[in-house]
Amino acid sequence: MADRLLLLTSVQPGRQFFLAEIQSATNDFDDELVIGHGGFGKVYKACISIEETTHVVAIKRLDSKSNQGAPEFRAEIEMLSKLRHCNLVSLIGFCDDNKEMILVYAYMPNGTLYDHLHKAETPLNWMQRIQIAIGAARGLDYLHTGFGTQHGVIHRDVKTSNILLDNNWEAMISDFGLSKISPANQSSSYIDASVKGTFGYLDPEYFYTRKLTRKTDVYAFGVVLFELLSGRLAVDEGNAEEHISLVRWAQKCVKEGKFDQIVDSNIRVTVFSKCLRRFAKIAYRCLLSVLKERPTMAEVVVTLQDLVELQRRHDNSAEAPRITVFTWKIHKFLASTTKQNSDRIGTSSSKSPEMDMIQCSSTNMDGSNQVGVPCQHEELLVTDLKQFRYFDLRRATKNFRNGTYMKCMSELEIYKGWIDKTTYSPSKANTGLPVSVKIVDRRFYFLRPAWLDLEVLKEFRHPNLEKLIGYCFKGKKLLLVYEFMPNENFEDLLYSGKQHK
Repeated sequence: MADRLLLLTSVQPGRQFFLAEIQSATNDFDDELVIGHGGFGKVYKACISIEETTHVVAIKRLDSKSNQGAPEFRAEIEMLSKLRHCNLVSLIGFCDDNKEMILVYAYMPNGTLYDHLHKAETPLNWMQRIQIAIGAARGLDYLHTGFGTQHGVIHRDVKTSNILLDNNWEAMISDFGLSKISPANQSSSYIDASVKGTFGYLDPEYFYTRKLTRKTDVYAFGVVLFELLSGRLAVDEGNAEEHISLVRWAQKCVKEGKFDQIVDSNIRVTVFSKCLRRFAKIAYRCLLSVLKERPTMAEVVVTLQDLVELQRRHDNSAEAPRITVFTWKIHKFLASTTKQNSDRIGTSSSKSPEMDMIQCSSTNMDGSNQVGVPCQHEELLVTDLKQFRYFDLRRATKNFRNGTYMKCMSELEIYKGWIDKTTYSPSKANTGLPVSVKIVDRRFYFLRPAWLDLEVLKEFRHPNLEKLIGYCFKGKKLLLVYEFMPNENFEDLLYSGKQHK
């Protein structure tokens, strides 16, 4: 596949195909080959012969009912025949035959960014999202500044469904049917243009003034950045009224300093807090109403590249696995207990406790397998700690909703909940004993050696140490239940600017 894609980039763009060639490649436009459908029409995956070599391609056929037509078709051919960049989709050729208007592109095996954010079962990780953002930003920067010596191109329809992903997960800007040549003086000039684009990504300044500039694309890219960070749709009418617009909701979160609330729960535990703030702030700047205050795409590229290095330094630092001493001590204790129980029942002690815990499983209340817990015959003997049911912790925290969400650190996320002071069963909000439920990714608490005796927890009983009440395993997560500390931590108080008596 990679070799074929490399070959495609060497093909001279603008090749004109006969309709018979396209019909043969698509089995006469067989719906079984459809891989997408946009404003232009259906997109087919096909194999086509070019210069005696077979290539995998994406064939986009204009729908007769589409709002787009010959002008957009011609604009796309004109633009992509001149533009060549590693972060722009490659136009192989076109067909304008027997009233059919068809575009042939290099095939992108990993589909659209939109699908991976909103439809795929396996979510993109944090580093993938930053790298995709960098690639897309580079493509837009090239459009704005790299086309000739005086002019650039304004894309006018930047959105996640127009960002394709190749076999290496590199971002490719696509769909240039609405693009316009930008004026020579990019800092102050504009084009008077009818409003075109996609609701949710549309720059309000462009909508109200009809003045199209490079900063119109910058605004749309800001929406893409928040979409990458949050995993939310640009417009989601299924949300409460104040949350329908991603832009308004994200702007409100940034203004109030609630950066943690913006992060997609699929990546929350891996995002370094400084990286999160800077990413959110550059996205926020892209959406500013004053055009001059928005960054250029070149500035966005540099900022995102810096964030990659910042995140990598954090991940590689000696402090990266610092979940808190308590957390990894608890893991050592549980693993050690597992080993002792295992030895008592005659199982082999040659395996590490970590492997025992990873390979064993039990069944949750919902019937799913719970990986990372001792087998049923290996009862945990944790002195003075309660083993909570996951179901009960969900009830105690109102199903881990935003209303109870407190904080995200790079290795864990924290929710507030309430339990009965005597029975430790879940209680209603604001009644009973308030607790902090810390959810830790298993890959962090398995990093440490796992050898301590059964009395290790007694070392941590002190009035000036946070009190651990209990724990729970759920899949790849370890949940730790602590007494709630109402005045936050010292670092947050020191740097948040809040006044406390």
